[in-house]
Amino acid sequence: MGNKQTVFTHEQLEAYQVGMMDQAIGGLFYRYQDLAPQLVPLDYTSCPDVKVPYELIGSMPELKDNPFRQRIAQVFSEDGDGHMTLDNFLDMFSVMSEMAPRDLKAYYAFKIYGVCADPRVGKWERTQTVTKLTRGELSTEEVSLICEKVLDEADGDHDGRLSLEDFRNMILRAPDFLR
Repeated sequence: MGNKQTVFTHEQLEAYQVGMMDQAIGGLFYRYQDLAPQLVPLDYTSCPDVKVPYELIGSMPELKDNPFRQRIAQVFSEDGDGHMTLDNFLDMFSVMSEMAPRDLKAYYAFKIYGVCADPRVGKWERTQTVTKLTRGELSTEEVSLICEKVLDEADGDHDGRLSLEDFRNMILRAPDFLR
C-alpha cells in the first residue's frame, strides 16, 4: 500500500484560499460586531459607516496589554482618532497576521512608533518608544543609553533620526521583532 498524494489544480487552490479568506473576514466581522452590538448591525450593508469607539477597540485581548494600543488604533483608523470602521478593523488584523509581508509590518510599526508628522523617528519619539516598551521601569539615563545604541546601530545616513529604510534594515537584523 503506497501513500497516495492528493494533487490540487490551481483553480481548486484559489477557491480554497478565497473560501478561507471569506471565513476569516466573516469571523472578524463577528468579532467587530461583538465589540458594539448596539452600534454594528448584523446586516452591515445597511450601515457601513459605523465606527466602533477606541475604548472598545483598545479593550480587545490583542491590544489591551499593549503599551501602544492607542497609537495602533490611531494609525489604523481613517480619522486618526482610534475609532474604527469595519475596513479599518480588517486592515489592522491583516497587518497583525502572521501572513502579512514583513515590509508591510515594518511600515506600520514605523508609523506606530513615529508619532509626529515628520517621516523620520527622532530623539523624542525614540525616548517615548523605549519608555513605553519598558513600561517606565528604566531610569532616564538607561532609556537614553538604549536610544543612543539603537541610533548607532540603525541610523544608516547618520542624520540623528531613523528613516523608514533605516527601520526596515534594523528589522531585518531582528526577525523576532515582528512576531
